[in-house]
Amino acid sequence: MSPRRRHWSYAVLASIAVLLALTACGSTSPRASAARNSALAPGALHRRTSVTLILDFIPNAVHAGIYRAIAAGYYARENIDLHVIQPTSTSETLKLIDAGRAQFGLADGIDVAEEIAAGHDAEAIMAITQLPLGAPIALASEHLTSPAQLQGKTVGITGVPSDTAVLDTVVGGAGGDPRKVHVVNVGFNGARALIAGRIAAFLGYWPDDGVQLAVNGHPVTSFKLDRYGGPGYPGLVAFTDRTLIRANPRLVRAFVAATVHGYDDTLKNPERSLEDLLRLNPNLPRRLAHASLSDYLPLFDDHGLVRVGTLRPSKLEALSTWMVDHRLIRRPIAPSRFGTDAFIP
Repeated sequence: MSPRRRHWSYAVLASIAVLLALTACGSTSPRASAARNSALAPGALHRRTSVTLILDFIPNAVHAGIYRAIAAGYYARENIDLHVIQPTSTSETLKLIDAGRAQFGLADGIDVAEEIAAGHDAEAIMAITQLPLGAPIALASEHLTSPAQLQGKTVGITGVPSDTAVLDTVVGGAGGDPRKVHVVNVGFNGARALIAGRIAAFLGYWPDDGVQLAVNGHPVTSFKLDRYGGPGYPGLVAFTDRTLIRANPRLVRAFVAATVHGYDDTLKNPERSLEDLLRLNPNLPRRLAHASLSDYLPLFDDHGLVRVGTLRPSKLEALSTWMVDHRLIRRPIAPSRFGTDAFIP
C-alpha cells in the first residue's frame, strides 16, 4: 500500500527539474563536497560521480540511515556525490527512474512490483524496511482490539487499489467479513477525518501517520498487514533499473555499500543517526522523528533476524502471490526479477 502518492505542485516539479539539471552538469552537494577528503573505500568508484537519489516522501525517520551515511562521509568514501531529491509522489519517483532521469529511488515494495508487472525495467537493490508499513489505523480511544471489529464501521482509503487489498486482508485474517466494512475515499486526509470522528480508521503508514497522531495527543491502534495473514514483504526498498545495473554495477555496489553502512550505524547508535537526520533536515520536528525512528529501528533488520538491506526470496514470493490473489498484478513475479542481493556487502 502506498498512501504517499500525491499530486505534485508546479513549484515541486520546478525544484526537481533544477536539481536534476544540476546533477546532470556534474555539480556536487555541499555535504558531499565537504566530505571529499574522506579516504576512499576499497572498490570505490574510480572517479567522483554525481548520483541522484529520489526519496519516497519528504525526509523522515525511515531515511535516518541515508542521512547518517551522508554525514559520516560514506558516500564520499565510495566516490559518490549524492544529491537527495525530496518528492511528494512515489509514482513520480518511479517515472523518473524509468526515464533515466535519476539513478536511484525509494518506493514501497508493492509499487516496485506493479512497475515490473507493467513491463518497466525497475529492479530493487536493497530493502530499507523488512516489513510492510501500511495498516488500518484507528484511535485507541475506540478500544478496537481486532480489525474484525471494523465490520459495520467506516474506513477511509486513499483510492490506491492496494488499500482495499490491505484492508480486506487484515479484516479477513482476523475472522471478519471485509464486505461488511463501509469504505470511503478520503484521499490523504485520513488522519483529519479520523480525529473529526467521520471514520473509524484509515489506511496509512503506521510508523509515520500513526506515530504523528500519537505524538500530537491522539494514541492509535494499528492493525499491521503481516500480523493478520498478509505478506511480510519489504515495505520500502531502494531500486534502480536493470539498464544501470548492467551498465554500471560498480556504481550500484558503491551506493548500496554506503547506504547499508549508514543503516548499520543507525541500529548501533540511533541517537547519533537521529542527530544527523535533524541537523540535515532542521524542519523535521525532533519529538516526531525520535518516536518514529524508535518504531522503524526493528524494521531495518526485522528485529535482528536478517542483514540490513537483504531481500528475502520467500517474502518476495509471498508478496507476488498476494498481489495476484488481490488482482493487483496478473502474473507472479519471480523473486530474482523483483530484486537482487548481489550488491549487499
